[in-house]
Amino acid sequence: MEAIILRRSVRDYLDKAIPDDLITELLEAGMCAPSAGNERPWHFVVLTERSLMEGITKFHPHSKMLKHAPAAIIVCADLNRNKYPGVDYWVQDCAAATENILIAAQAKGLGACWLGMYPREERVEGLRRLLKTPQHIVPFSGIALGYPASAKNPGPRYDETRVHRNGW
Repeated sequence: MEAIILRRSVRDYLDKAIPDDLITELLEAGMCAPSAGNERPWHFVVLTERSLMEGITKFHPHSKMLKHAPAAIIVCADLNRNKYPGVDYWVQDCAAATENILIAAQAKGLGACWLGMYPREERVEGLRRLLKTPQHIVPFSGIALGYPASAKNPGPRYDETRVHRNGW
């Protein structure tokens, strides 16, 4: 619960590399997400090359933190793994994987920021070109990663007015 409650979007990072084994733990957390019919439609592209991360900033207007982040993970969906033709459960599956990575990053002392890609076609196509993904792979989200340069005050988020019991 602590990692969930304390998690916030972090956009400023220390100039400190993230060890590969820590990246692997984050990927494992992503792969532990639930998925419809156990499709597990995800693929993950780990970025540490500065030129690739800066390339994203050319077509994603809210990704400037990638210019200084030591790493990023791009969560992608493999449309060939869809068991339910015409039903896009992969969107929920990849969102769950993304959130698992964000929570794991918080628990491991990292800062992270979710960068929305899908359904913005210009962002999806920009990533496809930059990463040279096959057409059946859809870049769903990006996650900027790094050690936080400063602490963020979480503040309360629970709002009883948003809770409805046994009906609206």
